[in-house]
Amino acid sequence: MPDDSNGSLTDELAGLDFAAVSPEEFARIVKGLSGRELAEVMRGELRTRVIGEVFGRMRQQFRPEAAGRLNALIRWKITGSEELVYETLVADGTCAVTEGRSEAEPRTTLVMGDADFLKLVSGNGNPVTMFMMRKLKVAGDVGLASGLTRYFDIPKA
Repeated sequence: MPDDSNGSLTDELAGLDFAAVSPEEFARIVKGLSGRELAEVMRGELRTRVIGEVFGRMRQQFRPEAAGRLNALIRWKITGSEELVYETLVADGTCAVTEGRSEAEPRTTLVMGDADFLKLVSGNGNPVTMFMMRKLKVAGDVGLASGLTRYFDIPKA
């Protein structure tokens, strides 16, 4: 998305109804933004809306046939202006997402910055490369973390 002199990129994206943006369109938007632009977008109320929408769609993107009998709690920590925590519970062929940290012990915890989170969930970032470059930190079951993408329909830009 070009940034023109009449309005900022953040203002342009703030006007979007993220609930109406398809996963593929979201992937194209993220792919078209530089790291600096992603950082600009991921500030304030817009950051909360974008991350909330991503986690809100996780249940629809879940592939129960791929998860099979997997039973695991995955904790997501997204760092940035403030740390946001979400948890994904995969159990009995279902996926439940909650905001905040529970008392339960996660099987794996993923920690990453805002821009890297957007790249990962939009199919624009390779999780193995991100891990090797320390842009994605994993605590707990690294094997589970490395296979998470197969349990969700990740959009392609």
